[in-house]
Amino acid sequence: MNADSFPFTHNLEVIFRDVDSMGHVNNAVYFTYLETARIKYFRELTSRPDLEHMNMIVARATCDYKAPAFLGEHLNVGVAVTRFGNKSFDFTYRIIAGDGRLIATAKTVQVAYDYQADRPMALPAAFEAAVLDYQGGLDFPAF
Repeated sequence: MNADSFPFTHNLEVIFRDVDSMGHVNNAVYFTYLETARIKYFRELTSRPDLEHMNMIVARATCDYKAPAFLGEHLNVGVAVTRFGNKSFDFTYRIIAGDGRLIATAKTVQVAYDYQADRPMALPAAFEAAVLDYQGGLDFPAF
């Protein structure tokens, strides 16, 4: 099992501040790992024309912990958009350790947001098209 089957991956090393008194990555830190990978994916995607003003907010985040990760381990976070709605879309994640262990699976639901109007907005067709072009579809490992 690996994260390379995802259209975007982010590699990181577990650092000292990530671990808790039990010696493994604290559960809350995984959400920072997800956020970092999501933002890097999103920045790459929105560097395309017509997407530089696409904004989103995270409406929901879930994570299933499968195995502990430890100080100094190298982790690979795979990211894919796996669903489009009218105003929202899902990111699915898989975190894999360097030795191939499945560390966690996760999902976040993002809502397209108009900050000037202070309300959700319809998901731009240009965003959907860019995601489909970038990823080649929505069919990636399930959460």
